[in-house]
Amino acid sequence: MDNRQIVMSQVMLPNQANVAGNVHGGEIMKFMDTAAGAVAMKYSKSNCVTARVDELEFHLPIFVGALVTCTATVVYVGRTSMEVFVNVEVEDLESNSGPQKALSAYFTMVAMGRNGKPQAVREYIPQTDEEIKMHEEAKIRIEAHKEKKKRLSK
Repeated sequence: MDNRQIVMSQVMLPNQANVAGNVHGGEIMKFMDTAAGAVAMKYSKSNCVTARVDELEFHLPIFVGALVTCTATVVYVGRTSMEVFVNVEVEDLESNSGPQKALSAYFTMVAMGRNGKPQAVREYIPQTDEEIKMHEEAKIRIEAHKEKKKRLSK
């Protein structure tokens, strides 16, 4: 996976949470966006911006003191954009329960040239069965987004 994946972790702090100790969803979204941006920049060797985020559904609450790990993987590359799958796991460091899936989402990142305009990204050819599966699923999602965009612009 080399330049197609990045893993980032951080312990959640009190300034990231409400008075009950629940980490704000926006803090997790920001962390996910940072991971997606980092892997997109690593892959494309250029600045990248977020164009779209697919649905976020939280499966578990995240509390102060928990270790949150974002694994961001480029799963599809278009002409100037990349689809990045971000998986978030949360781990209570004071127990032996191990990491649990907290949420995931797909981010569409666009490579930007120094002129501030989208620039071409090198092709990605999936190799493993899992990579091919995720790549094919991404194609379906992207086509659905294009159709939706067409319908809404009428």
